[in-house]
Amino acid sequence: MPQDNSVLAHHDLAYGLPDFASIADDDFLPAFDAAMASHRQEVDAVADDPQPPTFANTIEALERSGGALTRCMGIFFNLVGPDTNPRRNEIAQVLSTKLTDHGNAISLNAKLFDRVEQLHRDSARLRLDEDQQRLLDKRYREAIRAGAGLDDAGQQEMREISSRLAYLTTQVGQFILDDANASAVLFDDAGDLEGLSAGEIAAAARAAADAGHPDGTYLIALELPTSQSSVASLVNPAARQRIFSASMNRGARGNDYDTSASIREIVALRARRAELLGYADHAEYVIAEETAPDADAVSALLERLSSAAVEAGRRELARLADLAGAELAPSDVTYWLAQARQADSAVPLDDFADYCELDTVLSDGVFYAAGQLYGLRFEPRPDLRAYHPDVRVWEVFDDTDTGIGLYLGDFYARPSKRGGAWMNSIVDQSTLLGQLPVIVNVLNVPKPAEGQPALLSTDQLITLFHEFGHTLHGLLSAVRYPSQSGTSVPRDFVEFPSQVNEMWALHPDVLSHYARHHRTGAPIPAELADAARAAGKTESAHSTIEYLAAAVLDLAWHRLTAAQASEIGDLAAFESDALERAGLGDPLIPPRYRSAYFNHIFAGGYSAGYYSYIWSEVLDAETEQWFLNSGGLTRANGREFVESTLSRGDSVEPISSHQRLLGRAADVEPLLRRRGLAS
Repeated sequence: MPQDNSVLAHHDLAYGLPDFASIADDDFLPAFDAAMASHRQEVDAVADDPQPPTFANTIEALERSGGALTRCMGIFFNLVGPDTNPRRNEIAQVLSTKLTDHGNAISLNAKLFDRVEQLHRDSARLRLDEDQQRLLDKRYREAIRAGAGLDDAGQQEMREISSRLAYLTTQVGQFILDDANASAVLFDDAGDLEGLSAGEIAAAARAAADAGHPDGTYLIALELPTSQSSVASLVNPAARQRIFSASMNRGARGNDYDTSASIREIVALRARRAELLGYADHAEYVIAEETAPDADAVSALLERLSSAAVEAGRRELARLADLAGAELAPSDVTYWLAQARQADSAVPLDDFADYCELDTVLSDGVFYAAGQLYGLRFEPRPDLRAYHPDVRVWEVFDDTDTGIGLYLGDFYARPSKRGGAWMNSIVDQSTLLGQLPVIVNVLNVPKPAEGQPALLSTDQLITLFHEFGHTLHGLLSAVRYPSQSGTSVPRDFVEFPSQVNEMWALHPDVLSHYARHHRTGAPIPAELADAARAAGKTESAHSTIEYLAAAVLDLAWHRLTAAQASEIGDLAAFESDALERAGLGDPLIPPRYRSAYFNHIFAGGYSAGYYSYIWSEVLDAETEQWFLNSGGLTRANGREFVESTLSRGDSVEPISSHQRLLGRAADVEPLLRRRGLAS
């Protein structure tokens, strides 16, 4: 590898952390080209090996290959999500097809496939360990799903489809971010923002100034989902309507960021790919690799939940209308939901954020719970620079005082960051490669004015604990092979550990440890803590319905055949029809994401898999009860959860491992009770 390239140059930083400050954007494409060429040489050496195929000289050799390319991807794709710029967007668009073509060249390498196929056919006599057998099976399936079993014409069509899909999905993701920035709502009167906290108003003023607007204006940035947290707080109905309309109309306004044509083409290409491989549709193609048995089983769960949620939703909306004393508009619903929660509480829930200052929650809540459960300790490393000044670095130690990795926290919103929250891995853990993990958490908390605290809403608090659950999955990984590390598990299982970690956000032992008033340091009053826990015990019907509507939309798009997909015209009409058929068409509760800005499924890897949040929550609800019934926040429980789940990655069959934890299969009833849907 050329060491004069800033991306490929060796940086002697802890745990393989890249020296982001030295990396030049113009070095990315040459670095990727060199790394892909090197990877092809390594793969060709495996494919051309004159020795008979063995697990070591074929499957394990492939796991060892491509180190430079993996490094390039770990650096670049960690930048383009949370801190992009026009040049990085251009590079991402070029790389989308380059990397897809590179992957196809490997998957469709006939000599390599012959070796993998022979090993797969003879695997019974190889006496492989469980992780090795799973890795061999996956390598074989990946090749088949890439088209290795097709004739030359079929393989060529698969190459063209996958390359075009890579381009389109990258484009859609960039359009969604650009349109969210362009759709931010500007106010010129602070009175219109009544209901927001002083810190939130100051953050809006700062955002307006950063965007070049004059003094005395306030810019409300849009969050990724349809429902906006600001709408739930704003007293002025007209202000709520402006923000809600801006959110709902993203991606389908006929401007430069209109995603409609790209989405129609994506759906048609995915359906055609599925047909080439012998699947009925893209949903069947995707779910074949998940823990769910098939698409019909997923649809059955969504239908069961939807029928119960809609009935609960009718009661909830009727109550909100009574509370409002007027007919509700869609932009009013989340505001009156917040008012209803307050009416049900004996104390003002708005005061809860005063006890949730970000840094305190992080150190005395998130890190504290990880210490109690898993023996982890987080030491700040101000000597290590990340990719943006707002990003902080911690070194992580286990209970033997051994360093096990790095944790990077990137919590504040900025125009260069796509919406939402996520975990990313810059370096994956692997004993085969001698690597320890470098993990990033990304949130979009509005950055406060200088000297002011960042106070978390309840939703932001839960999101922080959720994303840290993914971090634990990466940090505590203890697998041999890098492709099985951490969160490299089926999509409908990956959310399970993160959802489990949410339970500690309001747990009495954790809440009492971090919840102190940001000005006075006084502990949270017991009655406010109790009220916050009571409010968080069950989801609103609105929240359940908007999620289910998005999951139904995802499956509706991806159960189309190629012929049906080619006939789709207006996205909104398709949406409306799909939601009406599912009984989820109430305009007062739109889906969490409308198709035009549904980043998860059209740009984010969750196509035909958005159901995974609720599928995983079945396991989560059962596991929460297991923790509580076993004594809660204890090292013994933490060790058992690490052994069954957090350390295992994809080296074991995840559902069987979960059943061993519980001693039985998971049941849906705890989930129904949690969401207020139990009969």
